[in-house]
Amino acid sequence: MTNVAFVALACGLIIGLGAIGACIGIAIMGGKYLEASARQPELINTLQTKMFLLAGLIDAAFLIGVGIALLFAFANPFVG
Repeated sequence: MTNVAFVALACGLIIGLGAIGACIGIAIMGGKYLEASARQPELINTLQTKMFLLAGLIDAAFLIGVGIALLFAFANPFVG
């Protein structure tokens, strides 16, 4: 296989595993938010703010991976 094929596989793995990780992270965080808000309803506003902040950070980590995969796909530094 050539370097281009390996780069295509790497891009697919970066995007695929990043998406799976982000989905699992947001799902666990959402479940814990529901548990915490059911236990202490007076803290819902504070917890909601923190949950949305963390959801944005989790998505940002995934989008950085997508950006790196696009860099490798279109401006490949490994093609000689």
